[in-house]
Amino acid sequence: MWKTLHQLAKPERLYHFCGRLLPWLAILSAVLLVVGCVWGFGIAPADYQQGQSYRIMYLHVPAAMWSMGIYASMAIAAFIGLVWQIKTADLAVMAMAPVGAAFTFIALVTGSAWGKPMWGTWWIWDARLTSELVLLFLYVGAIALYSAFDDRRLAGRAAGILVLVGVVNLPIIHFSVEWWNTLHQGSTNMQQSIDPSMRTPLRWTIFGFLALFITLTLMRLRNLLLLQESRRPWVLALANGRGAKS
Repeated sequence: MWKTLHQLAKPERLYHFCGRLLPWLAILSAVLLVVGCVWGFGIAPADYQQGQSYRIMYLHVPAAMWSMGIYASMAIAAFIGLVWQIKTADLAVMAMAPVGAAFTFIALVTGSAWGKPMWGTWWIWDARLTSELVLLFLYVGAIALYSAFDDRRLAGRAAGILVLVGVVNLPIIHFSVEWWNTLHQGSTNMQQSIDPSMRTPLRWTIFGFLALFITLTLMRLRNLLLLQESRRPWVLALANGRGAKS
């Protein structure tokens, strides 16, 4: 296993490895999202209390879940980059950051749309909402900090430290509904609290968002690898059409 990971730390091998996975992941994410959204928005029954407005959860819940999951993945990659000085780990952090920021933005927007009919307002400085907004700022901050340095190694180190410091916000987001009296509903057990006719399409969209995240991350990672290694022989060979198929 460690030998395989060491091989994938090499930019050229990682680039081609991502290329082989991309078509399959793209198809998987498309299938999962289409099935989940069609089922959730068009087939699942209306909720007996919330009516049709609950359907926003098929976008909100997956986006909110993976907004935290992506940041945790970034923190792991940042730790690897800082401790073992693996450059591709720093690139992985930056490949994930815009995707995580987009998911967090979707979670905030859909949460506001869901909150309007439920709470009577688009936004309130609720603990869960505020900590999720802080997460968006952390994503944007990491991207901006990485872009502020010309030295890529220094940029990766600075962004990695910020990401690791920001990890403290994840338990705040998760436990905010338990630590404080908030408007946001508490954590629910999908196995018991949601009817199977509504729960099943939600699972499809959750895994669909996960597959989409991986797909977009690998696409960005390949681009970042090309930019970082732009003067390497293997990149020049790809530009001239002589590289190995990816």
